[in-house]
Amino acid sequence: MKIGDDKYGDKMPVSIRESKRALRERVTANRGQLSAQALAAGARELRDLALELPEMATARRVATYVSVGAEPGTGPLIEALYERGVELLLPVLLPDYDLDWGYYRGPSSLASAPKGLLEPTGPTLGAEAIAEADLLLVPALAVDRHGTRLGKGAGCYDRVLARLAGQAPAFVLLHDGEILDIPIPKEPHDVPVDRALTPSGIHHLRP
Repeated sequence: MKIGDDKYGDKMPVSIRESKRALRERVTANRGQLSAQALAAGARELRDLALELPEMATARRVATYVSVGAEPGTGPLIEALYERGVELLLPVLLPDYDLDWGYYRGPSSLASAPKGLLEPTGPTLGAEAIAEADLLLVPALAVDRHGTRLGKGAGCYDRVLARLAGQAPAFVLLHDGEILDIPIPKEPHDVPVDRALTPSGIHHLRP
């Protein structure tokens, strides 16, 4: 299946998956150029912005994730919410790439996991626990103006978003420059999002 070449240029890949792979490589390369100082500053800015969200002010249980590598940093936000007494659900990757959930109980409650992840230790709550979240923070490599996410290809968070079914607000966390004006090729399982959070502000999608 071909994607129109008006957006991708003469060397555009010819399939949706190849197009997504090329975009992933581009975004990952850009993230690789970010310095430790820029990543730390961006994480603090995301924390400050997220804490000001009206939806966050009333949230008692927030589902988020522990950022790794050059992902937009979630550490400062996780600690701030934990100090507030907010219940934090963190994902546990299952063998079929679905997500289970466990509580965050402080830095010592995290352990290294496959795929370079950090996950909560202790009993898990089941995949359906996401339905009890008041707000969801979602990872991605990029998003387009129509709310189509570019994930890492496993479909983990498409399942989560489908399970949540719009019952709670979901925000994609990104670096500045990762909201794309070109459309991200969409597959049937892709679940769009309405809003993205970057250090520069809140971005409303799907106009």
